[in-house]
Amino acid sequence: MRANIFIYLHILFLLGIYSCKVTEKQAIVTEVNDVVAEPADSTVVEDKNLVEVKLYKSEQTRHFRLIHTKLEVSFDWEKQYMHGIATLILEPFFYAQSNLVLNAKGFDIHNVSIIKGENHEHLNFKYDGKRINIDLGKEYERGQKINILVNYTAKPDEGEYGDNFNNDQKGLYFINPHGDESDKPQQIWTHGETSSNSRWFPTIDAPNQKSTQEMYITVNEKYNTLSNGILVYSQSNSDNTRTDYWKMDKPHAPYLFMMAVGEFSIVEDKWEGITVDYYVEPEYEAYAKNIFGNTPEMIGYFSELLNYPFPWIKYNQVVVRDFVSGAMENTTASVFMEDLNVDNRALIDYNWDDIIAHELFHQWFGDLVTCESWANLPLNESFATYAEFLWKNHKYGVDEGAYQLYEELQSYLEEAESKKEDLIRYYYDEEEDMFDSHSYAKGGLILHMLRNYLGDEAFFKSLEYYLKSHEFGKAEVHDLRLAFERISGEDLNWFFNQWFLAAGHPKLRVEESYDQANGKYIVKVWQEQDIEKYPVFKLPLNLDVWENGNKTGYTIEIDKTYQEFEFGDVENPDLILIDSDFTLVGEIEHNKKPEQFQYQFDHYGNNVRARIDALEYFLDAPINPISRIVLIDALQDSFWILREKALQVFEVDSSDLFSAAESKIKIMATNDPNSLVKARALGVLAEKEKSQYIDIFEASLYDSSYSVSGMALYAYLQSGVDDTDSVLVNFRNETNFNITSSVADYYIQQQDHGQYIWFAEKLQQYNGGDLWYFIKLFGMYLVAAPDDQIAEGVKALEKIAKNHYQFYNRLSAYQSIELLSDNPGVPEMLEGIRENESDPRLRDYFK
Repeated sequence: MRANIFIYLHILFLLGIYSCKVTEKQAIVTEVNDVVAEPADSTVVEDKNLVEVKLYKSEQTRHFRLIHTKLEVSFDWEKQYMHGIATLILEPFFYAQSNLVLNAKGFDIHNVSIIKGENHEHLNFKYDGKRINIDLGKEYERGQKINILVNYTAKPDEGEYGDNFNNDQKGLYFINPHGDESDKPQQIWTHGETSSNSRWFPTIDAPNQKSTQEMYITVNEKYNTLSNGILVYSQSNSDNTRTDYWKMDKPHAPYLFMMAVGEFSIVEDKWEGITVDYYVEPEYEAYAKNIFGNTPEMIGYFSELLNYPFPWIKYNQVVVRDFVSGAMENTTASVFMEDLNVDNRALIDYNWDDIIAHELFHQWFGDLVTCESWANLPLNESFATYAEFLWKNHKYGVDEGAYQLYEELQSYLEEAESKKEDLIRYYYDEEEDMFDSHSYAKGGLILHMLRNYLGDEAFFKSLEYYLKSHEFGKAEVHDLRLAFERISGEDLNWFFNQWFLAAGHPKLRVEESYDQANGKYIVKVWQEQDIEKYPVFKLPLNLDVWENGNKTGYTIEIDKTYQEFEFGDVENPDLILIDSDFTLVGEIEHNKKPEQFQYQFDHYGNNVRARIDALEYFLDAPINPISRIVLIDALQDSFWILREKALQVFEVDSSDLFSAAESKIKIMATNDPNSLVKARALGVLAEKEKSQYIDIFEASLYDSSYSVSGMALYAYLQSGVDDTDSVLVNFRNETNFNITSSVADYYIQQQDHGQYIWFAEKLQQYNGGDLWYFIKLFGMYLVAAPDDQIAEGVKALEKIAKNHYQFYNRLSAYQSIELLSDNPGVPEMLEGIRENESDPRLRDYFK
């Protein structure tokens, strides 16, 4: 699953609410899981203010083996119910069993029976709203299969799982069920990770179970359906409904079961005879192959890289509304958020290959081989995150791949400022705590570091062995280690212990000096992480020494808190660069001189990470003759990211630096091959005397890129031209956020009180990060609006603040209402919002 955390993480950190909890003096006991209470080890942490008891999160004990699941379902859109008949085939795992416990959350259970031949025998059961405890009537031995039928109604919007906080745990979602939202299609979709599929069918909802599957989905004739496996047949019924029969004949985990219902256009594609179809809203049918069209090539690339052909019978991808995550890797059928509803103009600025590659790689790592417990989630998510790098490096070049790793490192280090956890965590509080930048970003970086250490051949042969040894089964972290050890012949406990089974990361301080008495150049390295909490790491690293224009590479090993490395043939190096291939998951403080950073920038034309590292220094340094040269040179770098980063300085520069680069920036604003760089260059010009560049802004208004067009529109509207009204007519009805935000900003600055309806309508069009930002714009508009608009506007914001399924958008609405707290009734409204909120992150924020 590619979580929204990576899309909006910066928002949460800015708000200061990411993963924060209020701690009081109390004993905290965390349940093992939601199935059956198992004996567990515990750890007790004591200090003056807190006595915390955390239970060891073990793999769930398998009393039964789930073999096959057949579901027959239909829907009541009015009540948002699903009527289901589930038939489960199971057998005792090892010991004889006379009771069966199934997860089934928030159901009406109509009857439970055991099927014996043609007969159904009623079984006694107890149901507590979360689990069905079934008395089997006799003891069954290992190897004896039982066939259990449960007739039930799922009610996902009722009970404890129907409120805001648990929205991502409802399992089954009715979108616009009554059809009263004109701009939103009616859909049904499911989301099971981690244990939410038991909100819509009874099962043993644990990742260490694997089951084949059949799905009979009855819907109105107008809807398409999608599920795991292949569509065997569709049968029309007499009541204007249709039953689609989907069959999955290879076993996979219950959390990966899925279905989607809606009026989708199905765009067909293939990979070596395997169906690769894209399910999108009809409006986006023409763009589906441009959005998803690299999928067949990805399948081929990953199959070859792993020496393991795509393991499933088909692969479909569907885009749905109001999805509770970024995407979800259901076996053979991945679900994506509506942000992928884009046209060709949007794809100029940004493609979605990273998230598409992420979910696809899960078909091997997560679906074919599944983590045995959520403590081992990195076995799923670290690999899927690493796949984003693999694909970019393969398809778009080494610079794009290297920058992907750079972004992942920044994501992890930002999170590490507030928490540092073991990568494999057996003492987490909630399963959802595992879905963070440790499991994703840090884990992917660790895999890259391991690959760099072992070499490509050993790394990928180890992955092939791991997959083939555990295919259609489960694994834990030691299974991965043993696979690498079997292939490489090396004991890798040292690597796995410090990176997978311990918290933190190395913080290196580097100093260098020439020992004239002994004629040696010395590089001194300290490990300065808190060694009472975190390991002293063993770090094989590459080190480059540049002298007289020549580079010599060395391999060093850091394994102590302080070490010195001597170089007898070096006297006055131009540059020492430690971790020269930038594989270290950590921080390095090396106080090099500006001349050395300039040398690094100039001499690593084939190493974009080295150039970014040097440029970052000059972005933060005072403007001086050396920084002037580097910053202006960076405007012509071969990689677009460095050009875009360098432009940031010129936006705020108050020296004569801009004058020296003005001609280059004007050319970039009109001709740079990358649309995001063009937009940034236009943004630089927009911060200067706008009237000088009106011709450039006007020429870019109708650029094919939304980013360029949006920035040009912003600059043009602010430049004092007299045709703003006629220009706005051409843009105010656009839906792309780059355009809308520029129009909104102009209306706000002009205090145009006639635009309330426009703002209110736009407020209904957005979701996710775009909605978060537009809520802020709406609040700013209301600050200077007439009283009647304020009264109506705060009601619209109150609805979002109380009911929106994304917690950060509820918060955004609350904060915008706060801007209007001097108005009558608003303080009481804010109090009502605070009382209504159940998400502990927001409740803590309100406190």
